[in-house]
Amino acid sequence: MLREITLDLVRVTEAAALVSSLQLGRGDKEAVDRAAVDAMRGMLDYIPMRATVVIGEGEKDKAPMLYIGEKVGTWEADSPEYDIAVDPVDGTRLVAYGLSNAISVLAAAEKGAITYLPTFYSWKLAVGPELAGKLDLNLSITENLRRASEVLGVKISEITVVVLNRDRHRDIIEEIRSAGARIKLISDGDVAAAIATAIPESGVDIYMGIGGSPEAILAAAALRCLGGEMQLRLWPHSREEKEKVLSDGYDLERIYRTEELVSGEDVVFVATGITSGDFLKGVRYMRDKVITESIAMRARSRTVRKITAYHDVKHKHVPLKSRGGDVSFFELQR
Repeated sequence: MLREITLDLVRVTEAAALVSSLQLGRGDKEAVDRAAVDAMRGMLDYIPMRATVVIGEGEKDKAPMLYIGEKVGTWEADSPEYDIAVDPVDGTRLVAYGLSNAISVLAAAEKGAITYLPTFYSWKLAVGPELAGKLDLNLSITENLRRASEVLGVKISEITVVVLNRDRHRDIIEEIRSAGARIKLISDGDVAAAIATAIPESGVDIYMGIGGSPEAILAAAALRCLGGEMQLRLWPHSREEKEKVLSDGYDLERIYRTEELVSGEDVVFVATGITSGDFLKGVRYMRDKVITESIAMRARSRTVRKITAYHDVKHKHVPLKSRGGDVSFFELQR
């Protein structure tokens, strides 16, 4: 059944990308996120499914947008039931300041297949198919790079590691440099960065570091479709969060792997580029046309489809939840 609605899910991320792209370079991150969520919510209302957001913007009382537990879809009695993970904009700052690699993302799986993580951040290690099952988050960075070098048949100096450019990663960056590997620092957008490890033409071999737990789930869904791997360990960012996680019975030493993060017989991952990057081209405006590039993947068949769509501005309508239905994209541009 997921196969039948895959294109509908692409339309969801397309809508979010189109509407949020109108905020490109305006310096307002909240406006970027608000626009994407409005369009994503509006389009989800059209899809014949009973879906629950299990990875979203937070709990209902803390997030005014797509929140954990929110019901989306038509919810007709005979429609299939799914859990979904969403990130209307992975890289709101990237869109706000006109930087590369921002995408709109959604993953869907059967009910109960997507794991909820209790911490905002996690320690993550992502690799493509060649390195899947070969590295271990419990090992040192140096040892993992040595193993990667051996498996790939290249010198450590030929391996490229992507890391978020954060103060908390100073020691990680220093160890990678000391081992002799190359580093690609990114400011935001770690969903696309983790997925890039499984895209040969990206030139990226490993993604590692401390980043958002919701983003880890979304990347894990894509890596399941691509044959890559995500390893993860919970990383509480405050004493209060650590105490709560421990009191809830979570093991902070446990390593979660791809199939534990996103399980089930079938998983679908879709994304649309907002600003151009290594993974997808961004929204492009050409006179009376707007061009989007999206990707759709299924774990069951390992099928990956790139979809280029040409939207006629004067005829394009986008459903916005705040407006209660379709709105002319031409009018939104004005």
